[in-house]
This record gives sequence, C-alpha cells and structure tokens, in this order.
Amino acid sequence: MYVLFEEAGKFHAGRVMSEAESSLQVELDSGKRVKVKATHALLRFTAPAPAELFTRAAQLAGEIDLDLAWEFAPEGEFGFADLAREYFSASAGTDQQAAALFRLFDAPHYFRRCGKGQFRKAPQEIVQAALLGIERKRKLAEQIEAWAAELVEGRCPEAVREQLYRILFKPDRNGAEYKAVVEAAQRSRRAPLDLLQGAGAITSPYQFHWRRFLFEQFPKGAGFPPLPMPASADDEALPRADVQAFSIDDSATTEIDDALSVQGLGSGTVVLGIHIAAPGLAIAPDSPWDQVARDRLSTVYMPGWKLTMLPDALVQRYTLTEGRDCPALSLYLTIDEATLEVRGPVSRLERVPITANLRHDRLDDVITEDTLAGRAPASYPFAAELAFCHRLAQALKARREAVRGRPETYTRPDYSYKLQRDGSADTEPDGSETVAITMRRRGAPLDLIVSEAMILANSTWGGWLAERGVPGIYRSQASLAPGIKVRMGTRPAPHAGMGVAQYSWATSPLRRYVDLVNQWQLIACVRHGATAALAAPFKPKDTALMAIVSAFDAAYSAYGDFQHGIERYWTLRWLQQQDVQEIEAAVMSQGLVRAETLPLVFRLPGTDSMPRGTRVRARVAGVDLLTLELHAQLAGTLAAASGDSGAGDADDNGDDDTGAALTLAIALDDTDAQAIETDDAARSAAQAGSAGSGAA
Repeated sequence: MYVLFEEAGKFHAGRVMSEAESSLQVELDSGKRVKVKATHALLRFTAPAPAELFTRAAQLAGEIDLDLAWEFAPEGEFGFADLAREYFSASAGTDQQAAALFRLFDAPHYFRRCGKGQFRKAPQEIVQAALLGIERKRKLAEQIEAWAAELVEGRCPEAVREQLYRILFKPDRNGAEYKAVVEAAQRSRRAPLDLLQGAGAITSPYQFHWRRFLFEQFPKGAGFPPLPMPASADDEALPRADVQAFSIDDSATTEIDDALSVQGLGSGTVVLGIHIAAPGLAIAPDSPWDQVARDRLSTVYMPGWKLTMLPDALVQRYTLTEGRDCPALSLYLTIDEATLEVRGPVSRLERVPITANLRHDRLDDVITEDTLAGRAPASYPFAAELAFCHRLAQALKARREAVRGRPETYTRPDYSYKLQRDGSADTEPDGSETVAITMRRRGAPLDLIVSEAMILANSTWGGWLAERGVPGIYRSQASLAPGIKVRMGTRPAPHAGMGVAQYSWATSPLRRYVDLVNQWQLIACVRHGATAALAAPFKPKDTALMAIVSAFDAAYSAYGDFQHGIERYWTLRWLQQQDVQEIEAAVMSQGLVRAETLPLVFRLPGTDSMPRGTRVRARVAGVDLLTLELHAQLAGTLAAASGDSGAGDADDNGDDDTGAALTLAIALDDTDAQAIETDDAARSAAQAGSAGSGAA
C-alpha cells in the first residue's frame, strides 16, 4: 500500500509501513522513514509505484485545460478526486486523480485551497483579473528578454535610455528596464555602466555627469517656477549713504554681494564701510520665493555655467552693480589710522552708491604689494583706499594668526577654468569645448582685502546677534587638532581655524541661503534694536533654524562634490586637448600624487612607499572621462623642490576630498590640514574657478 501526502506545500509518496489512528509510518523511495499525520494523507493506492505515479501525473496535469476544468468543477467545496471524475471519467484512476490534485494545487487563480485536498472555484471576475495579470507578466518577461538581448548586442532600447540615471543610481529593482540591464550584464559578464556605455546609452561623459547631478539634486528641473517677482521693498525710502563704494570680484561675477568704502583718510580716524546686498528686504520669510531659495540653498558653480539660488531678475535688482544706488545692509567700523585699532561698529539699512566694480582678472597684475605700499606707481581707481584696506587687512590677519597660534600659509594655488566656445556664454556647455586652465596664487592683495573685510563683518555681526539674543547660523571649529572639522550651528562659538570668537555667514545673501537667513535676523536688529529677539523671523531654540542648517550642510556638500568632479572632468579634457604625455607631481600618501601645475590628484603605482613630498614624473597612459580616472605610470623621480608641496592649509570645509567624485572617480583634490575658512576663500574657489570661466 502506498500513500500520497502533502508536507510543507510539497507532495511526497511512499510505502505505508504501519498505521495508527492519527498517523502513518511511511518509507520513501530513498529509504528514509517519516511519520505522516493521517490528515495529510491525500491518496492511497497499490499501483503504480510512487516514482512512476509522479511521472504519469505530472504529464497528465500539464494536459488539463484550466478553463475547461473550471467549467466542469462542482459548485461549492469539492475534492480533487471529484474533479478527476468530472474531467476525465467517472472511473478516473490513481494517476488521473493525482494529476487533478497537482493541477488544482498549482492554479490558485482558478481554484482556492480549502485544505485536506479540498478546493473551491474562484469567482469568475477574479479568474479573469488573474489571467490578465498573468498575461501582463508574460508580456513583460518577453519585453525584458528583448531589451536584454538588444543590450547584449550593443544597442540600447529607448525605454532603458530614458531611465538611465534611475537604473544606475536610484533603481527600482522591480522595474522592467532595471531587470533588463541586470539580465544583460549577467549574460554578457560586463559591469552595468560599461554595458550601457557600449550600447550607446551614454554618448557624452560630460552630459552623463551633468544630467546625473540634475537627476539627484534637481529632480523637478533646474528652472525657476513662474512666480511673480516679490513686491518691491520700499528701497527708495532708505537713506542714501554718503560714500563711494567699490566691489572686488571677477569679470563674470553677476551675484555681487559685497562692496567696500573708506572715508576720512588722512584725518587720523578712518571709517570703513562693508556693504552687503540686501535681498532680504524683498524676500519675506515663508514667502514663495523664500521656498525657492530654501529648496536650492546655494548657487551651484561649475566651469562655464552656474545654477543660481535666485532668478536673474531678482539678482539684478539687488546685485551691487556700479553706477546705481543699491539697497544694502552696511557695517561701519571706526579705525584708528595709525594703530589700525577697530572700534565702534554701527549697522544700517541704506542705499549705497556703487562707484566701481573692480575685477580681479583685470587688476591682480596691476594692484601689487609694491603699488599698495607706495614702492611703485599706483595708476588704478581707489588707490589710496585700497592701500589703506590692504594695510588694515594685513593687521587683521596678523591678529587672527596670533589667536590662531600659527600663521596661515597658502602653498597651493587656485585654478580658473575658461571654456572657449563659438556659441553664447548663456548656453550650457556640452563637454566638447576647449578649456583653458590658469593658475592664481591664493592670498593675492585683492583677495586679502576682501577676505579680511568679510571675516571682520561676519565675526562682528555674529557677536552682535548674540548680544541682542537673536539666534543666527554660525560656523565654528573647536581646535586646529587633526580631525576637528568646521561645524555649523545656531549658537556662537569660537572658530579656531580663523582665530575669531564667533563667525556667522552673512555676507553672501544672493548666493547662500544661510546668509539670507542671517540677513533677516540682522535686519530685525537694525530696525528693532533691543526688542529684535521678539521681531526676528527666527526665535531662540527655533527648530526650523536647525532644519535649515542640516539641509544646507547636505546640499552645500553635494554641490561642492559636483563642482570638484566636473572640474576634474575639464582637467582631464585639458590633458587630452593638450596631448600631455608626462606630468610632474608630488607624492601625498597611499599611492596618491598631486600634479604640480594642475588641480589634479591621481593614483600612481609605485609611489606607495615613497616619502611624502617626493617629486616624480608620471607618464599618462590613458584618461577615462566617464569614471574620471587618470591612468598613469611612474616614469621616474625628480630633484626635490624647496618646501613640501604636499603641505599647506586646508580649504573651506577642512575635509579630505580624495574620495570618489560623483561616486565614479578615484580621487579629487585633497586638503591636508585644518586652516582658514574665509568668505572670500570659498568664493575664490567657486567663482574664480568656475563662474569666472565664462558663466554669466
């Protein structure tokens, strides 16, 4: 006697060795003996043998027409033997009964299981819906197979091309396009990125990096919504300042946030004015344009292009353009002309006459330390004012260095990128342009003047907010010890890297959202004095302020990573365009070297054990613009240069950014130590290197 039974959703059969009231001892074909509950025994038979029964039943089950079986099945609950008699014949044998059982069990969309070999017909509408679903799955499987075959053959289906960035970076693992790529990658034994590139899904490495950034950071598009411009603030009612102000930026800079003025030269007491564009007068907190700025959080810079935080019409209303009286938040500081002691800060809202927009790229070679110190003729505008500002900047820097405990050094230059193209500078680059890269040493006189003025304004205003009990957004650094990074928060704290008691960001409100937030708080201080804490948009312990800090940190980091990555792209393009065969570099660590005359860090096999600072020659073996990798071979060592070319101060964030650019590159530019973090240092890195490269 044999028995067919079900255990854990599977069917088995074997010889009955013994039987009790509630169980059976059954010997399987393998010789294993199992205890089977009597309720699990579905069919008893004497022939054929279990293995033969399964073979016959499986063949017969495949021949059962489910639609016909559903028609023949009794209404209400029924057993599999009942269906076998209805479908095959009234004398259905063992193999036919087993076939009916197998077929019923495998068709839950037609028949619902009721236990102990019992079933019930599913309602007709459910059967139809299930059949439609099965048909859709079948067609989808065929589509996935067809797409995968195309990819393996080197052609990219349009549906896969449209989902390229989602497939690679935010995949829906149940999506047909994703499954097709996975199937094709497994079948061809190629990495998905390599497979898609080979199939023509990626035609431009530049567009790949750019579109990926937009996909991740601007999923709804990079355009501004069709909102009306904010109602004009009562700018004309502001008092007009009796100054002649000048700004210092690069020629392509359109978001001119800051300007300076100097009064009283030769009188013994000089008044320095630091004037900051005031979009906070027009953009109200929680207004639609506030939401736009809060969504973007910062301007995004890259060579030849930029995505501004605010629309151009609004920028043009408040940028400090020469020849206009511009609404501004001004900080006036009284300075002893002999000792350069700074005292008596006063803040005002006013209209500031902007007499000139001075430009770095036109004046850096003209305005030198010699002309500023009177050792050479000075034939440029505001010569006396700039000379005083430079002398003051040197004094301010020396005082900060005394607090800081060590001097600030700039051993590495900044680099500027300029794209040469036939079309308008108002159009996006496509990656094919010819790029020019120029070097500019950090700490040039004009840089120093602006950076020290901005540090002075940001630290002074940060202290003023604290005195008034008005919360703001600050940047702080506990110490210069390795690993201690700059952090953002809502409470004033010392910034060891800069040597100031507190440091807010308030001097770039056209470009950074935290500066706009701080400007709102400062405007409240100017207008309401001692009661500013009650009138300011953000109150003490305001959770919204912390949310802004968190969101800004994440966005600013992502924008910076993209800028580093896309600048690396243009650096590698420059190598290709110039047909560079060898690069001189200095060893850093862990097989990384830094090019001496390019903003480029790359891996160089054979340098792992070399001392830091060792100068080497690297032979260019290849460039991969998609992964942003430079493949190079060690060509030899060079004579040591004076000083350690790998040493120096860090950039703004104090982080080591030798990690992967856009998750694809092996290394970007790195920073070696904690150091100065100035408003203008950040701007120089961004605008001199990017906005100054042709972006309007």
